[in-house]
Amino acid sequence: MIYLLRHAEAEDDEGKPDEERELTEKGRRQSEAAGRALAALGVEIDACLTSPKVRARDTARIACEALGVEPEETIDLNGGPFDARDLAEGRGEVLLVGHEPDMSNEIARLTGGQVKLKKGGLAIVEGRLLHGLLRPAELKRIAAG
Repeated sequence: MIYLLRHAEAEDDEGKPDEERELTEKGRRQSEAAGRALAALGVEIDACLTSPKVRARDTARIACEALGVEPEETIDLNGGPFDARDLAEGRGEVLLVGHEPDMSNEIARLTGGQVKLKKGGLAIVEGRLLHGLLRPAELKRIAAG
């Protein structure tokens, strides 16, 4: 199973380089809800790989607090096409944290389904099957119990 999480809401790029944009307070709450929702669903993540950009790295760090996993940065998720299966190979259940349109494009490549992953949204993919596409509001409700 591969879990694809788009970074949560981040500040605008006004006056800051793209790679340094930080999460907003709402983005921090979205990140926490994503991790708590995965934990509530009984998901056991073996590895988390994240883009090194601040907003993705912080999304991964906050979400993984509830999952007991330490995120690893990889340039493969920094922007542009990537291969989720290659990144996940041999790692068990993997959470990948990155950016748009890359995450939605990878979901389409894996499943054939055209989706648009919202900021802080999560897709659950196994093989070619899209098991779930959860928006931040749905993750929040799951996290709340």
